[in-house]
Amino acid sequence: MKQLTSRESEVDPSGEALLPGTLPEALRAEFVAFRRDLHMHPELGNQEFRTTAAIKERLERAGLKPRVLPVGTGLVCDIGTDSGQWAGGPRMLALRADIDALPIPDTKSECPYRSIVPDRAHACGHDVHTTVVLGAGLVLAALHEQGLLPRPVRLIFQPAEEVLPGGAADAIEGGALDGVRRILAVHCDPRVDAGRVGLRVGPITSACDRLEISLNGPGGHTARPHLTTDLVTAAARVVVDVPAIVARRVDSRSGLAMTWGRIDCGHAPNVIPQHAELAGTVRCLDLDAWRQAPDLVVGAIDEVANLHRAKSEITYVRGVPPVVNEVTSTELLQAAMAARRGTDAIESTEQSLGGEDFSWYLEHVPGAMARLGVRPPGERTVRDLHQGDFDVDEHAITVGVEMFTAAALIDAVQ
Repeated sequence: MKQLTSRESEVDPSGEALLPGTLPEALRAEFVAFRRDLHMHPELGNQEFRTTAAIKERLERAGLKPRVLPVGTGLVCDIGTDSGQWAGGPRMLALRADIDALPIPDTKSECPYRSIVPDRAHACGHDVHTTVVLGAGLVLAALHEQGLLPRPVRLIFQPAEEVLPGGAADAIEGGALDGVRRILAVHCDPRVDAGRVGLRVGPITSACDRLEISLNGPGGHTARPHLTTDLVTAAARVVVDVPAIVARRVDSRSGLAMTWGRIDCGHAPNVIPQHAELAGTVRCLDLDAWRQAPDLVVGAIDEVANLHRAKSEITYVRGVPPVVNEVTSTELLQAAMAARRGTDAIESTEQSLGGEDFSWYLEHVPGAMARLGVRPPGERTVRDLHQGDFDVDEHAITVGVEMFTAAALIDAVQ
């Protein structure tokens, strides 16, 4: 890494020059303040106008040329190109953040930066992801001005990650991956201490689809069920039997799981209804099985519904495939974290059944996602994702920024 050092670079006790790009205290404080501002003003998917404007203003203040995505929110920004836009030069490393929030209330009672928007909260850490990528971009821009960034880097601030099938598809359609050779991301993990990251080669998240079912048939009196289509029983059998049928028609190692979140059927104890509704999710750990899932699930629902003489209307909404971390990209994150914090700050992580639309980028270019530790060291209580009291140890911002800057520098000389 000698070509990446400068007279301002730090030196470790052995006398070896370290990678540039560590954060001075002033920037650490600015990034914490930026994250807290986002946390106080959460915006839902495809409505992130204030968030987009805040990111754009800070990048422009650094002399960069961000471009708002065609959908109107989210943006991309190139570092290390004269035009602010890739023009056929060296293919870039991309750093991706998601910028939207969740439609739930912020329940942190004594927090000066809790959400001021009713029923909106950054309860999944997207404010941290955004600040990490913004911070890495500002540091890399400064390195570029010093002649220490050998290859361009693209920042992608993507809207609507929480909206199926995810805003990644819109970002890709808007040119976010044009000229990109590899892409990296982080996701907050409240089970991992701040200062550490979790890494894994291969699948790290699950596929996630949404399922909505309407069952219809002639109702009637509960005294004469033989003259009706007993939709309560039909709905109950769909809930119980369909997951069991699907489980026997797909490789059990694929981890395909159906879970119901809503059943609406009937209003009176002595009336068999004419209509029933069910909704749930289909999650899958294996990419090939996920591609088979719609046909398997729809076929099983029709079989059970027909058995009970119910007419079924099925809406199967494709969500996202699994995030499958590519080997070289995962090794790049590992090398970057080792360079910044040492190998002891890296831990192996398991595959999650949560969905992440970062997977759509990986359908086009290799990449990897790291789990960024956000739990205060020593704290036993886990403030889980998608909960109103979710918060982070903000030291994680520095860790993420420095890991990404190291990854960009290491990738540039590989």
